[in-house]
Amino acid sequence: MARRSFEQETSTALVRRARRMNRTLADLYPDAHCELDYTNPLELLVATILSAQCTDKRVNMVTPTLFAKYPTAADLAAADRFDVETIIMSAGFFRAKTTSIIGMAQALCDRFGAEVPSRLKDLVTLPGVGRKTANVVLGNAFGVPGITVDTHMHRLTNRFGWTTSDDPVKIEAEIGKLIARKEWTVLSHRVIWHGRRVCHARKPACGACALAPMCPAFGTGPTDEATARKLVKTGPVDALL
Repeated sequence: MARRSFEQETSTALVRRARRMNRTLADLYPDAHCELDYTNPLELLVATILSAQCTDKRVNMVTPTLFAKYPTAADLAAADRFDVETIIMSAGFFRAKTTSIIGMAQALCDRFGAEVPSRLKDLVTLPGVGRKTANVVLGNAFGVPGITVDTHMHRLTNRFGWTTSDDPVKIEAEIGKLIARKEWTVLSHRVIWHGRRVCHARKPACGACALAPMCPAFGTGPTDEATARKLVKTGPVDALL
């Protein structure tokens, strides 16, 4: 498959292509969802803080113990720092994450009645909470559409030609102009799933990617189908083609 050029693409054509890509991603990942385990907004907020520079799988291994011992914001606010560090140690950066989690819980108790707020402008005032974390919580715990610009979203949307920016806020804004607001949260999951499974950072499986005909970055990774198939991480390979 020859690499296609999108250099002369109009803004209207870009919107149409982005939406076709989103529909293809929807077909590939009909069950795309947040892969962090949680039962309420506070648990999701804590889990998302823990997920920085850490896999969701690892976070899901440490949170049951943490949530069982400290189930409320008040419990976390008064938690023994060494104990929290011990519980979350395997998630990496445990000292900084403990500071964020306890500080966040104290802020919830001091300013929000020990409840996680449902507005972006409030969430980003909490220790350890930026726009990415806030959008994860808003989209998944409160049903408020949000675009999560993590490393996968950054990498893939640049490859897709949806943006050329390295600034998460600009990326979020530019994607928001292409995709309908109601799709923002699930789009984030679809792109993240695709980034984890097919469009890898170092060697994307271009020859086994259903987005190839629509992707300006086709050819970044192996274009031979047999070679590319071996790079697909998880799931039935046929379902990803």
